[in-house]
Amino acid sequence: MGFYDEKILPTLIDVSCSLEPAMALRRRLVPQARGRVLEVGMGSGINLALYNPEQVEFVWGLEPSEGMRHKARHNIANSPVEVRLLDLPGEQIPLEDSSVDTVLLTFTLCTIPDWKAALAQIYRVMKPGATLLFCEHGRADSASLQKWQDRITPLWKKCFGGCHLNRPIASLIGEGGFSIHSLENFYMEKGPKFVGYMYFGQASKPA
Repeated sequence: MGFYDEKILPTLIDVSCSLEPAMALRRRLVPQARGRVLEVGMGSGINLALYNPEQVEFVWGLEPSEGMRHKARHNIANSPVEVRLLDLPGEQIPLEDSSVDTVLLTFTLCTIPDWKAALAQIYRVMKPGATLLFCEHGRADSASLQKWQDRITPLWKKCFGGCHLNRPIASLIGEGGFSIHSLENFYMEKGPKFVGYMYFGQASKPA
């Protein structure tokens, strides 16, 4: 990884993902986590302060970026729950089958290069009946916005760590074999619409 990827990009992502509209969604989602939690794409550890220590045994924090893991040190040190770092990408989750109670995805599926392999790994490590909590941005509900997302995504990926603007998140989760129990679609407050169409909800691995 170069200087931009490990020094500049982590700061850009950390700042953008910590803005109040995103934090409001995190505050709604993260406290729902229970048991042994796998957070895929932990980033700088923005979510750690939001876990309920009375409900969470510990958190496996999967984060392949060394720059992001470096930025996470402060949040890990102040975390209300135990954090076990995993320094591999989402396509390579070094956990046993059926070992996870809750998986948390916040602004993560947009960046994983092989989303299908990552979801297969997530499915593998989840216990039957385990919960998948997700808060992701993706393909908009407007044909005109979809065209812009398709046009912008190739350049956007190069600038923002592989982030795809046009992934149909709910469809991907469904293709991964998960049952979606709740789904909210809306445009995030503030910011451009082409990057702010949200998929917010809960799914599970069939029991």
